[in-house]
Amino acid sequence: LGFETSVPSLHMSFTGAPGTGKTTVAVRMGQILAKMGYSRRGHVVLATRDDLVGQYVGHTAPKTKEMIKKSMGGVLLVDEAYYLYNAGNDRDYGQESIEILLNVMENNTDDLVVAVAGYKDLMDKFFSYIPGMMSRIGNHIDFPNYSADELVEISNVMARDLEYDIDADAYPVFYDYISRRMELPFFSNARTVRNAMD
Repeated sequence: LGFETSVPSLHMSFTGAPGTGKTTVAVRMGQILAKMGYSRRGHVVLATRDDLVGQYVGHTAPKTKEMIKKSMGGVLLVDEAYYLYNAGNDRDYGQESIEILLNVMENNTDDLVVAVAGYKDLMDKFFSYIPGMMSRIGNHIDFPNYSADELVEISNVMARDLEYDIDADAYPVFYDYISRRMELPFFSNARTVRNAMD
């Protein structure tokens, strides 16, 4: 029929609490996109506000462009992306970084996937302030918290990878620990399990 096809928007938003696998999935997505031919290299570059936003006039653009350059051919994962925008300070340099990212997301879809990640409520607020970001992201994935059973299974996988021998009687005790830990502040899912394993 002679129809031309173009690369679909592959930009992504990952929302969820810490330790739910957002960074791990971003790395796997980079590998998958490379195997599917949507990404030249498939690597993932993790960036935070400190990597993208400068401290003085004229410092932000070079920092942001350097991170973009490192990410070309792969995925740029901006963790806690909502910290790029400071609604209470119109002199904040984060807006400049956002504008550069929006431009690249629009004009370089064939060579860069931008993924933004963070807590769902804060990401929703960020998107309300920066509607241009929301409109450029075609894939929104929410990462729910793990259940206690799932976390015990994750601990089993971690133990195997670390070549630990854990007695079967220890798992109910660990389940109880995780169940109690889930009720405390700063619980971080699989990251809490990893810290407990260490």
